Amino acid sequence: MTKSLRSPHHLAPAPRRTRPEALYFEAPTYYRPQPADPPAVFLAGGITGVERWHDHAVEVLQAAAEPLVVINPNRVRFPIDDPGAAWEQVSWEQHHLHLPTVMSLFWFPACDPAVTTQPIAMFELGQALGEGRRIVVGAHPDFPRAPDVHMLCQLARPGQVVFSDLDHVLQAVLSQCAGVQ
Repeated sequence: MTKSLRSPHHLAPAPRRTRPEALYFEAPTYYRPQPADPPAVFLAGGITGVERWHDHAVEVLQAAAEPLVVINPNRVRFPIDDPGAAWEQVSWEQHHLHLPTVMSLFWFPACDPAVTTQPIAMFELGQALGEGRRIVVGAHPDFPRAPDVHMLCQLARPGQVVFSDLDHVLQAVLSQCAGVQ
């Protein structure tokens, strides 16, 4: 008899939540939306070779007046020596980015272009724009591809605001989530 391998996308459902409550999920733990959950926000954007901007975003979003589900791809410890870790990470991110009830907060922080230009995050932004998903976007002026972020957003969604400060991105997310249940 062959052993069945289960994908992390097909786990048993989480215990039923009956009221909105603030929730936090960090890779590689999967979020399974439930009808009673408050708005969910995925923290998309640069991870490798940039400041740990996710920490500030989590702090601000968890302090919101209304509860939110915060989905953070930036693990405390990434298993860099595990050859399967990148596949697991990107698969986890794609799962959460494509949940229909999740808003994506895209932040492209300042970085050294010799270290990274955040290609996966740029790809994910292009996907989100092309698929019409709910997003809030920001690019630090010292992100080397900031002009490209602005251009992509304007071509795909004329009028899409691209903020240049993370706190402005966070305030826009909180404004869009206010009163959404």
